[in-house]
Amino acid sequence: MAEELKDTASLSPENDSGPDINTDENQSGSTHLNEPVAEVSELETLKSALDEANDKFLRQAAEFDNYKRRSARERIELMQTAGRDVITDLLDVLDDCDRAQKQLDNSTDAAAVREGVMLVFNKLRNSLQAKGLKPMQAIHTEFNPDLHEAITEIPAPTEDLKGKVIDEVIKGYYLNDKIIRHAKVVVGK
Repeated sequence: MAEELKDTASLSPENDSGPDINTDENQSGSTHLNEPVAEVSELETLKSALDEANDKFLRQAAEFDNYKRRSARERIELMQTAGRDVITDLLDVLDDCDRAQKQLDNSTDAAAVREGVMLVFNKLRNSLQAKGLKPMQAIHTEFNPDLHEAITEIPAPTEDLKGKVIDEVIKGYYLNDKIIRHAKVVVGK
């Protein structure tokens, strides 16, 4: 027992002769060791949370990159096939034009040829109207620079036609109520 007192006396803080290696010898092992273990587990918890957040971020970044690539590919495909429906419908009209041309070469009856050509034109107009094309009515309407492009001005034949469209050189069109071509007109002054 005297030796133990001697050892503890040498371990007291008053004796600063060297490193205090055996200071935890008399304490129970669980009290001193819990603190470092708690720090390690907290550190590991934070590291695992950081790893999970990094993994989640990388997955979302990859998912967003895939979304951008897919959207770009779909946009390109849409632009390449945007007119496909219209062209497919117009192929019937083109076939009718070919048949009308053959009839023009072989026929001498002008009335029958005229009637056949008018049928082809009406079919073309109906196909385009079914796709949303609508002609602009410009003659005898007030000149509107948002709708019309003035080619020239001429003296108005009557007083009520001043500032109005007298003639239409090129017809204007709407596609689904949006202007796709302005009408080129002659305006009365």
